[in-house]
Amino acid sequence: MVQCLKRKGHVVAVTGDGTNDAPALKEADIGLSMGIQGTEVAKQSSDIVILDDDIASVSTVLMWGRCVYNNIQKFIQFQLTVNVAALVINFIAAVSAGALALATERPTDELMNKPPVGRVEPLITNVMWRNLFAQSLYQIIILLTFQFRGKMIFNVNERVKNTIIFNTFVFCQVFNEFNSRKLEQRNIFRGIHTNRLFLGIIGMTIILQVVMVEFLKNFADTEKLNGVQWGICIAIAALSWPIGWIVKLIPVPDKPFLSYIRH
Repeated sequence: MVQCLKRKGHVVAVTGDGTNDAPALKEADIGLSMGIQGTEVAKQSSDIVILDDDIASVSTVLMWGRCVYNNIQKFIQFQLTVNVAALVINFIAAVSAGALALATERPTDELMNKPPVGRVEPLITNVMWRNLFAQSLYQIIILLTFQFRGKMIFNVNERVKNTIIFNTFVFCQVFNEFNSRKLEQRNIFRGIHTNRLFLGIIGMTIILQVVMVEFLKNFADTEKLNGVQWGICIAIAALSWPIGWIVKLIPVPDKPFLSYIRH
């Protein structure tokens, strides 16, 4: 049965405690044996030993496994957004004349409502592509506008313009970190108070950015910004929140986007 399910592309988990369960435990993608009642052969053949023999512990294992997978997806979506925007901006800026952290999330009950991820399912899902393309496109449009029209828009010199671009880019990533917390849910602030590490990283990023712009101008090649300029940078970056909310209303097909390209 295990081999049949695997041939059909399913990810198979098997629980057992006896010697006769050893072949199935070894053949399965994930074998779980009982630590108290299980035989030594079963334990050796399994991947995970349930020490308390409580089958309910399996749900905890599933929850943490899905949490790790989900957090990896969040990180990739956020990092790809940063990279796409940064690469395009840096390339065009260099041709025409002349980045930060993500939180760790604890597992939630909602993860258990999702179907298991199949063996051939892409890590970067259609939902992730939709989210990162929207955020990347917004950042590219804004930052390119500043690159070519920034001096005229803000009536500033080249150095201040570049500082505004840099500051806006960093704060776009800060605000987009909140968007990346939830791949599909529109309430990106749900449960945020329970993740002090996330809030600490955000706070440290903002502090370091202020220090870099205001006090390390020789080291970072920046220029001090006035209150209005700071407000513009933050306000533009904050628009990524409503954009993220609206984008999540757009449905995506079940078939992976990349499969259309391959065919």
